[in-house]
Amino acid sequence: MHKNNLFEYAVIRVVPRVEREEFMNVGVILFCKQLQSIDIKIEFNTDKLLALDSNADVNQIKENLKAFELIANAAKDSGPIGEYGPAERFRWLTATRSTIVQCSKIHPGFCDEPKQALSKIFEEMVL
Repeated sequence: MHKNNLFEYAVIRVVPRVEREEFMNVGVILFCKQLQSIDIKIEFNTDKLLALDSNADVNQIKENLKAFELIANAAKDSGPIGEYGPAERFRWLTATRSTIVQCSKIHPGFCDEPKQALSKIFEEMVL
């Protein structure tokens, strides 16, 4: 493994009521250009969401997060965006949007192993 791989990551957020700008961190997506890889980890806490918005459409949000994961992983049923290369998929997923599922700004870092970096960031930002 190439030491000090440059990576970029964003925190995945659920914003149940966009007009209130309240959100909960539910995951992290990490892109490493040298390895042409995307790693993603999502953990959705329904109780926490309902504390923010008791009327949130939990099933719809779960579907949106699943679609996010499918695209990140270039899964067979991820649609046309899933056919893009890793860099394009990462940029599309992390683009600024005003929807229920959003990402933070992109942050850079260095790591030896992207999956370990993802786990560390996930523990700090989501758990």
